[in-house]
Amino acid sequence: MKTITEKQLEKKVKLSLIIFTALLIISGVTAFPLEWELSLLAKSSLICSNTILHDWIEKTYEAVRNSNNTYPFLSYGTDWLAFAHIVIATAFIGPLKNPVKNIWVIQFGMIASLMVFPLAFICGPIRHIPFYWQLIDCSFGLFGLIPLYIAYRNTKQLETLTFKNK
Repeated sequence: MKTITEKQLEKKVKLSLIIFTALLIISGVTAFPLEWELSLLAKSSLICSNTILHDWIEKTYEAVRNSNNTYPFLSYGTDWLAFAHIVIATAFIGPLKNPVKNIWVIQFGMIASLMVFPLAFICGPIRHIPFYWQLIDCSFGLFGLIPLYIAYRNTKQLETLTFKNK
């Protein structure tokens, strides 16, 4: 059986955290140009017209466009959403530098990823979000959880190796 070194584990942890952090920032930054993105999706030939998904995107685009025309300050909320993603991503600088010492940040991220599910399934129906879209929202929690779990598992291994070698 091949023995894994501390350096190899550190690389795996860093890669997982970089992937997670990049996805977190990208998903957040997409909240800034929301109306423009929705207009592209609504006009896109990639989404077949006369489908449930296309109808939902068109309805959402119309709502955002009308809100921005009449009440542009409402989009300030999505600006703060984007900002929050960026701020949360900065917390992962600690585990990138020292994953064992900052494992709590990885655990926090895993808990936050899991919390996406109850939020989607509780608030989704209240806000009249279609079930299939709630599942899409849940995918963000799932796709966040995967690299974080890998980082967590490798950090625990790293912790064992670090203390074993001391």
